[in-house]
Amino acid sequence: MDWGTLAGAVSGGALAMAGTVLADRLRHRYEADRGTGERRRAGYLEFITAAEACHARLRAIAKDPGAEADPGAASRAALSEAGIYEARERLFLDATTGVASAGQVMFERLRALQRAVADGAGTDSAAFHDVHHPYIGTVWAYRVAVREELEGQLLAPADFGWGRWDGTDRCPTCREAAGAGAGA
Repeated sequence: MDWGTLAGAVSGGALAMAGTVLADRLRHRYEADRGTGERRRAGYLEFITAAEACHARLRAIAKDPGAEADPGAASRAALSEAGIYEARERLFLDATTGVASAGQVMFERLRALQRAVADGAGTDSAAFHDVHHPYIGTVWAYRVAVREELEGQLLAPADFGWGRWDGTDRCPTCREAAGAGAGA
């Protein structure tokens, strides 16, 4: 019996087995990472969609503050009906630290908007604009954080021809208020 042939066959078989096990582990890791990525992406989209639904409802209430018998109750219901609380919890479970942090700041600004609407602030009021534009700025900060994580590409206001994320440079009410303040 040739011991060299036997040793070569055994070591070749061991290498083949080790390669197969390693390839299988890498495939499972890739599939798990892909599943996590898809779950994160869905959670990120769910959160911003719920926030937008809530924002749209709050703007509708603020557009005609007298239309609601109880703007406080209507504005609180906007948060619940949009599903923002559930989406926020799922975000915290799956999101990276950067996206979760941006999402929490966005949520806090949305709550500030909700409180202003609950107090009767109309869309043309300074009270509304004082909280609305910071909220819009955090929406964009959230989008930038998500895009950076998922695609590694950043966005800037200039990409859209804007000067600022919060929209104050494009808001007629804010420009008018700034012009009135400059003339005073």
